[in-house]
Amino acid sequence: MSLTLDFVSTIRAERSGLIDKLSDVDGLTAWTRTHAADLGDLAVTEELRQETVRLRQAVRALLARAVAPEPPSRADASSLPGFEESLALVNATALAAPTAPQLRWNGEPTLVTAPAIETDPGTRLRARLATAAVEFLAGPERALLRTCQAPRCVLYFLKEHPRQQWCSTACGNRARAARHYKEHRKI
Repeated sequence: MSLTLDFVSTIRAERSGLIDKLSDVDGLTAWTRTHAADLGDLAVTEELRQETVRLRQAVRALLARAVAPEPPSRADASSLPGFEESLALVNATALAAPTAPQLRWNGEPTLVTAPAIETDPGTRLRARLATAAVEFLAGPERALLRTCQAPRCVLYFLKEHPRQQWCSTACGNRARAARHYKEHRKI
């Protein structure tokens, strides 16, 4: 799964309702240890958590626009920030950690990008997430982006097969069971 989809999937639905993996400092700390371990021991503060959640909501707003005219995720469609505001935030955040071309020589010269200036790990985290969203939304995978329409699911996914309708087998089973129940309840 892409970093962007992992990031926006920190909002999930379970039987008990919506679960936000970034609802507290410990949640963001655990998520960054898994998804951005190379940033070192990131000292997550409540301010960083709030800024990261704000960025996530902006990315979710852009994904909602990208899947249109299909419906956006039901998790937070009514509470997403506006498109222009979201676009501006994602672009500004991506600019927070500028990069510079660097030459690596491992037998053959290779061009890589590296941080041009040293910034704090929190800024680098948000910049990496914003950059991943920009690259995802401007790249070829955007055409495969879908919203799972299974009952209680709120995830975005990449449609990897022409007949794929749901993000997972479990969601497909849940959708078919709900359809079966609805059809047989009428009898």
